[in-house]
Amino acid sequence: MIWAFPDFSLLLWLAIIFSLLYAAYLYRFYLINKKLQVSKHRLFLKLLLRGTYFLLFLIALAGPSIGTSMKEIKEEGRDIFIAIDLSHSMNATDIGPSRLQRIKFELKNLVKRFSGDRLGLIIFSSEAFIQCPLTFDQNVLQLHLDGLNTYLVPAQGTDISAPLAMALSKFQAEETNENKSKSVILISDGEDFADNFGGLTADLSDAGIRVFTLGVGTDQGSTIPRGNGLIIDPKTNQPAITRLEPGNMKLIASQTDGQYFELSDAVQEIPELIQAIERVEGTVTGSRMVEASANKYFYFLLAALGLAILDMVLPFRTIKL
Repeated sequence: MIWAFPDFSLLLWLAIIFSLLYAAYLYRFYLINKKLQVSKHRLFLKLLLRGTYFLLFLIALAGPSIGTSMKEIKEEGRDIFIAIDLSHSMNATDIGPSRLQRIKFELKNLVKRFSGDRLGLIIFSSEAFIQCPLTFDQNVLQLHLDGLNTYLVPAQGTDISAPLAMALSKFQAEETNENKSKSVILISDGEDFADNFGGLTADLSDAGIRVFTLGVGTDQGSTIPRGNGLIIDPKTNQPAITRLEPGNMKLIASQTDGQYFELSDAVQEIPELIQAIERVEGTVTGSRMVEASANKYFYFLLAALGLAILDMVLPFRTIKL
């Protein structure tokens, strides 16, 4: 017999507590027996009944498994590109310690949730580059995440369409199964100086690629650090202010059957993003047969409940009148 919860320390403590409480119950009847005539054999039957269904409850709680059976386990996988905006506006500190540093921290946890999927990394600003191709090796991906900074790409504005076009071309180049699950997680503050993704979202949708967008920043925004100073807006000759602009991010998500989420100190929707991606049905990459034991706790629980109900509905008379 196999037990689902082989640590019996909790069951032992429950048995001790039951024994102490029932000992107090018996002592009460002992005191009553000094004044009234108590039927001892009926008291023994009541003790036997209660002890039996309490023991059955403990066995059910331990989860006994009797017998084994073979079960088919299907292995599913997804292909997911993570596209990260590395324009200088991602150094803004409206999210502590900065937008980029916060994203790097959150992505390390997100990546661990998809250990059975192939993940790739695209970095972009005005251009997009493959930082890490699709891989199952999470150690390699984590190393690339650690090295992210805003000096890895040209600092000439932001073009949100660039990483989407890059992801589309890479997915199409590796296409081996039309039904393969493909997704893109697009992470940016939403500032887009190209605004030319109209036809691209239709191509992504036709290819079955869902884009989940994550807006990083706040409506109030902040200045943009650079070295020991700030980036200056040449039009006003004042420190430039970067704010979250979710419009295009929401539009891209809606046009590709994805969803839009936000990340700031006040709004933290990373768990919702993970759940949305997990709901995307992965492609069956293989299957294997495993030996599974059948948990039979229900039978012990049912018997215990039956005896407990009998104890309540048809109590034994322990005092003769």
